[in-house]
Amino acid sequence: MPKLEAYDKKLSYSYCLGLFPCHQLLDARPECAQRLLLHPAGLGNEGVEKLRKRAAELGIREEEAERVLRRESKKDNCFASIVFEKYQCRLNPDESHAVFCQISDGGNLGTAARAALGFGYKNLAVIRPCVDAFDPHVLRASMGAFFRLNAHVYNSFDEYLQDFPNREIYPFMLDGAIDLNKAAARAGKTHTLVFGNEASGLPAHFQSYGQSVKIPQSDEIDSLNLAVAASIAMYTFKNIER
Repeated sequence: MPKLEAYDKKLSYSYCLGLFPCHQLLDARPECAQRLLLHPAGLGNEGVEKLRKRAAELGIREEEAERVLRRESKKDNCFASIVFEKYQCRLNPDESHAVFCQISDGGNLGTAARAALGFGYKNLAVIRPCVDAFDPHVLRASMGAFFRLNAHVYNSFDEYLQDFPNREIYPFMLDGAIDLNKAAARAGKTHTLVFGNEASGLPAHFQSYGQSVKIPQSDEIDSLNLAVAASIAMYTFKNIER
């Protein structure tokens, strides 16, 4: 088997780190799994043995790779990882979407992806420039939720709109024209929520893309964390009575 390189976005494969995310990968996209990497200290662990059994049933090669696990996880207690082939998804035009523009922090994107799955937004668009969606730390932050999403990376928001014109667009902005509850109450079942960069938010011209929305907050903070804001928004849009 070829030597496993340190992760780089140019590689055709990535690393799924941790037991639970690995099980999520095998549940959702087993055809992409290539190799199971194991830490010798984890052999005999109940969770590791369960993962080994599943991998064997799927015909996935296993190997001890302590150095690779330490290199990719930056930890000494990562007992397993699955090397998987990167893949492409298409978003479902008949479902609601969550769009994340120019996100720079992998932990934020991964946590937001996990929330998106939890609140029923299974179609996720990521707009460049942004953190690599297949970075192992994004996948780890999502706790494997990423594998259950239809996720697609676009070069620009306009490119996303070319694929999905005439949608209800709700950009979330600090100077949004209406508040969250009012926007959620008027939204149709198929809509697009748009969130911006952690530091700068969405540019002013996003006001022209649709109905801009603000999340009411006290003036004692300047803004909410991206994943927190996205979670509040997705929960409200999915659960408010219309």
